[in-house]
Amino acid sequence: MAQPRKPGRPSKVGDDPDRRSRILDIATDLFGRHGIAGTSMSSIAREARVTPALMHYYFGNRDSLIEALVTERLQPAVAGVAQAMAGAGDDLRDQIHCFVRSMIEAIASRPWFPPLWVREVLSEGGLLRARVVGQLGAPIMQRMRDRFANAQARGELNPDLDPNLLFVTLIALTMFPLASQSIWRGQLGATEVTADTIADHALALLERGLEMPK
Repeated sequence: MAQPRKPGRPSKVGDDPDRRSRILDIATDLFGRHGIAGTSMSSIAREARVTPALMHYYFGNRDSLIEALVTERLQPAVAGVAQAMAGAGDDLRDQIHCFVRSMIEAIASRPWFPPLWVREVLSEGGLLRARVVGQLGAPIMQRMRDRFANAQARGELNPDLDPNLLFVTLIALTMFPLASQSIWRGQLGATEVTADTIADHALALLERGLEMPK
């Protein structure tokens, strides 16, 4: 009796070794634009110009495709930020600078990240919320919160700040400008604002707030 095929890269001679990755890229983009619930496997196959059978060959079913999205697209992005912060040392200022710049770099190099985050993580009922927040984001979130609390205890951080909200503030200053850029760039004519500009602005706001020049 023939055994059913399992998801994975076909090994037959002549197969395109990058096809699976391209299909996953297309699926990720469609998920960001239309949401996971609003994107069918057949629509991904049409966009990728492959047959539904080949979609099944590579990913098996919808759940396997979502798992591939998490492990092969989202997890490397989060791991890159965590790795950068691990090498930033113990100084709180260096940690914040590293987080802001590495986070913005990770987002800016992945245009699908902000819309996918808004649809599937930030929105109530998002299909990636539990995976992204619980599995990927929680360790960084808790580590940064503890660093803020310890810095406050040492008198190195404004005591009026809430350590629990500081991480939320960091996310807002890095994710939101890129997630909403299709709105503000056009309305403000801010076509020359770069990822570095956003990072510089966020760090200036974090360090000096809205202080008036003397």
